[in-house]
Amino acid sequence: MAELVCIGFDDRAMADRLLAKMRELQNEHVVQIEDACIVERDGNGRVQLHQAVNMVGLGAAGGGLSGAFWGSLIGLLFLNPLVGALVGSGVGAGAGALSGAVTDYGINDDFIRSVGNTIRPGSAAIFLLLRHMSADKMIPELTRFGGRVVRTTMSNQDEQRLRDALAGITSPPEPATVGHDRPKGNTA
Repeated sequence: MAELVCIGFDDRAMADRLLAKMRELQNEHVVQIEDACIVERDGNGRVQLHQAVNMVGLGAAGGGLSGAFWGSLIGLLFLNPLVGALVGSGVGAGAGALSGAVTDYGINDDFIRSVGNTIRPGSAAIFLLLRHMSADKMIPELTRFGGRVVRTTMSNQDEQRLRDALAGITSPPEPATVGHDRPKGNTA
């Protein structure tokens, strides 16, 4: 099950740094990011979304490749596959960009805007939709970012650990149990 985490910051720079760290953790297979978005509320109160996944670019690239393929095939019928590929890639890229512009993938943009309207002007928040996460490994990595939990679907225990980590509070390590309990001293 995917978890939604929204963390607020005093500025966008720290949200960008956290996103970079989350991508690092994804490369280490600690988390799997399904979607991410940074919402920024400027001094005038206007909300701006900065999507981590550029759907227009992805749509244009996919449409261009698909259009080139189909254009080449159709061009073969008319004995001019090069022209077919060129026309097909242009039409495909345009159609893909258009479909990418109207696609809302992952976290609902209206939800992000509504939460963005609740943060202070001049501040920012990052929304992360995590398909998989190892909370024991992820949460300690977030202690240096500060911030505050705005919304989350995490369990109450993990949410509190996240709040503590963002506040710079470290919990004491749990006692390790290695081997068997043996009496101290010489037992030979």
